[in-house]
Amino acid sequence: MAEPFKSLAWDDFRLIKAVADAKGLPAAAAQIGVNHSTVFRRLKQIEEALGNPLFERHRTGYALTPAGEELVALANRLDEEITTVGRKLAGREPAPSGELRVTTPDSLLIEMLMPMLAAFRQRYPEVRLDIVLSNQPLNLSKRDADVAIRATDSPPENLVGRRVARINWALYGLASDFPAPGAADMEALTTRDWISLGDGLGTLQAVKFVQDHVRPEKVVFKVNSVLGLAEAIEAGLGIGHIPCLMGDSRPALVRLAPPVDEFAADLWLLTHPDLRHSPRVRAFLDFLAAEIGRHRRFIEGAVGLDAAARPGELPATA
Repeated sequence: MAEPFKSLAWDDFRLIKAVADAKGLPAAAAQIGVNHSTVFRRLKQIEEALGNPLFERHRTGYALTPAGEELVALANRLDEEITTVGRKLAGREPAPSGELRVTTPDSLLIEMLMPMLAAFRQRYPEVRLDIVLSNQPLNLSKRDADVAIRATDSPPENLVGRRVARINWALYGLASDFPAPGAADMEALTTRDWISLGDGLGTLQAVKFVQDHVRPEKVVFKVNSVLGLAEAIEAGLGIGHIPCLMGDSRPALVRLAPPVDEFAADLWLLTHPDLRHSPRVRAFLDFLAAEIGRHRRFIEGAVGLDAAARPGELPATA
């Protein structure tokens, strides 16, 4: 059967599939745009070449034989593959759609990502975003999330993705308390009231700095959220280290010292290897990487940018 099988063309598979779908010759002929006699003659030729009947003729119509079922299954796979290749060649891949679960810390969502996510939704309205706010690693292998946006220098080895920026940290305080911030030296600053992340985040360099250089009685406020840290500084509770993208977006705050390289962390867009070719995952990663790239200097703490360059104040892009 191997050699006769090789002689089958795509039109032959289309004919077999049409007869199976229509359960008769007249309707199949109309479906593929030929006359009834052509379908009858060609089907007979195919069956003779294969040496197997593909249909049993009943009064109620044409029913597939086991050999016919195998060929129809193959025809369906071929139809799907041909359609997919055709879309790719024509640049018309299916539009991304469905639900996309994204995990990120609250600080990144509020300070940077929200306008970018709004712009993504404008570009891809068929994608529904489910945002999971968490600083803890979720199991992307078990689909706890499809994409993770994390600031880390050690992304999980079982995930793939791209490094899109580096998040720098600096020391900030209220501008009203420091009319000449450049004149403040670190020794004098250690006598001020300080704000720090909680001891549960003691592995972070910013927390270690406070533990090593600030007397415990001067650490007047601790919080286990980077967003809460920035809010506390803005409320006037004390000075503290926060990411530059958060401090520079708040007019009430001023930098008291240059960014500290040891505090910085890479910003990663991560997904599971099995998900990276999903249309909605790929579209999201590409879109967000481009958006973050547009604002990279601000995210990385470069000075001298005007307010229009700040992600939180940009209009959503089309």
